[in-house]
Amino acid sequence: GGLLRVYIDRPEGITLDDCQAVSHQVSGVLDVEDPISGQYSLEVSSPGLDRPLFRDADFERFAGHRVRVQTSSPVGGRRKFKGTLLGLEDGQVVLKVDDEDLRLPLEKIDQARLVPEY
Repeated sequence: GGLLRVYIDRPEGITLDDCQAVSHQVSGVLDVEDPISGQYSLEVSSPGLDRPLFRDADFERFAGHRVRVQTSSPVGGRRKFKGTLLGLEDGQVVLKVDDEDLRLPLEKIDQARLVPEY
């Protein structure tokens, strides 16, 4: 069988009860609408500590956090960067890497994730 994974989020965080409530609601809709043929498992969870960043709002919301970014093509001879996210300006993700501000065009970003700090 397949897997349908649903991520939920909100600024104040997600609890196990939230995941259970959403799972119950989504299961009900899927049972009625039946959009998926065959057997599948439904998994509802939060994005986690190393959450991926997708939307413009993610890059603004998590400014000040450590991130790991990979680009589709080299920027300054590199494709992988780790630094502090400063935000999003004019379609560019701004990072502080090795005490320098670095601007990466949003369309060149393949993957961006928070780096958990313990």
